[in-house]
Amino acid sequence: MHVIVVGCGRVGSELAGILEKGGHTVAVVDKKPDAFRRLPTGFGGKLVEGFGFDRDTLIAAGAEQAGALAAVTSGDNTNIMSARVAREVFSIGHVVARIYDPRRAAIYERLGIPTVATVAWTTDQIMRRLIPDEHEPAWVDPSGRVCLIEREIPPAWAGHKLAALQEPGRYVIVAVDRTGASRVYDPNLVGQEGDILRFMIDVDSFDALKYRMAESPESTGGH
Repeated sequence: MHVIVVGCGRVGSELAGILEKGGHTVAVVDKKPDAFRRLPTGFGGKLVEGFGFDRDTLIAAGAEQAGALAAVTSGDNTNIMSARVAREVFSIGHVVARIYDPRRAAIYERLGIPTVATVAWTTDQIMRRLIPDEHEPAWVDPSGRVCLIEREIPPAWAGHKLAALQEPGRYVIVAVDRTGASRVYDPNLVGQEGDILRFMIDVDSFDALKYRMAESPESTGGH
């Protein structure tokens, strides 16, 4: 997957290095060329000087082919503008914006843009949003048989009951993150764009869940 990282500070440079090591192509955007010095030694991704909300800058960074974008500059407004352009202009599938003012989180997430607050685990949380299928589980039981994972709701499931995204005994939804807040799963809960679903899953059922989420709600009985 091609991933664009907007902002080459501590989080952005670390994130770019992790993504490249994971086998993804990476483009890093920053308005200050000196910022690229923070990137890991030997980083082979593309470096683009400019603003992450500028259309031409994003095209130079490969936005037309990108599957994910993380906006992690030091400014909330820059991050949300970059994320909105990525989502609305280039239809990039996985977009996340870092924020400093948590009071804005609910507003941004109503726009369909997941946000991550500036805390110690920022890089890990961004990775979970950008590359959900490849990231390590959030929790694994001591036996190694059951784990907790996060998945963003597929667009087709917005407006449909989430109950059909479960298969008791293999994987079940235990909580849903929506507009910056978590709620315990309710069988009558209807999905909304931007929802992050937390599944408790048997380790042998990852592929089964992936296929289920790729199916249409109608084929699985979701209404």
